[in-house]
Amino acid sequence: MTTVEKPVKLPDLRTPVPKRSNVLRGAAETVGDIAYFGFRVLAEMPLTLGLYFSEVLRQAAILIRSSGIIIWFMMFAIGAETGLQGHYILDQVGASGYVGVFTSIGDLKADSTSMWGWVLAAKVGCGYVAEIGSMRISDEIDALEVMGIHSRAYLAGTRLWAMWLAAPFMFIAGEGCQYLGSWAVVQPMLETTSPGGYSNIFWSFQTPVDLLYALIWAVLLSTLVVVVGCFYGYTASGGPVGVGRNTAKSMMVNMIIVSGAAAILYQLFFGTSIQTPIAN
Repeated sequence: MTTVEKPVKLPDLRTPVPKRSNVLRGAAETVGDIAYFGFRVLAEMPLTLGLYFSEVLRQAAILIRSSGIIIWFMMFAIGAETGLQGHYILDQVGASGYVGVFTSIGDLKADSTSMWGWVLAAKVGCGYVAEIGSMRISDEIDALEVMGIHSRAYLAGTRLWAMWLAAPFMFIAGEGCQYLGSWAVVQPMLETTSPGGYSNIFWSFQTPVDLLYALIWAVLLSTLVVVVGCFYGYTASGGPVGVGRNTAKSMMVNMIIVSGAAAILYQLFFGTSIQTPIAN
């Protein structure tokens, strides 16, 4: 008698693709959680300054010491690249004498704020996730609560105050480094135009108001980067793997924020009032 065996159905090992509605719902929940966390941190800022002022100063010193050189070097490099591109692009059309227009607009209104946000997202934001997340998975945050310390104000609020204290100085110094990078390429290296001609054109196409707008832009990005980094660190779970996953998430979210803010804030600050001496 012949028996026929039923075929064994193997399990489907393919990763199921999440539905679009689930993805959108998850993204909306994440945005809501970050916004709620950020509002709570902002509401506790007076409490943070009153109780943990010494920690604010310590975090500001750590921020400048650990991230200042990196940010200034990267802004110097992007300034040099702006000068290099301006030289070769304008030289092709015989307008190399106006390279100061290229570097003035590029350095202040386009490159500096985006570079600032990207470096903060990679260096500061991810560092905050790793630092606070490691405290979360090792129960150090719970220990702070047991000792009567407001953990969110102590960990997130102090870092946000520190960023507000350090960001204006670091950004203005970085802007100077970016100007220096553009000048070093255009003047001593390539000798694109005369020193006087370059300085005249360069400073004619920017005003103190432009610098103020760029500074406001940089501080807004700094606030968002710190809030996102502290949120993902404060809510980390699942051991070291969870901390690493949250670090990657914070990097992705901050990159989206920096790029989206660049499109919105540029139009808000410079889209209708370019502040150039052309036809004004």
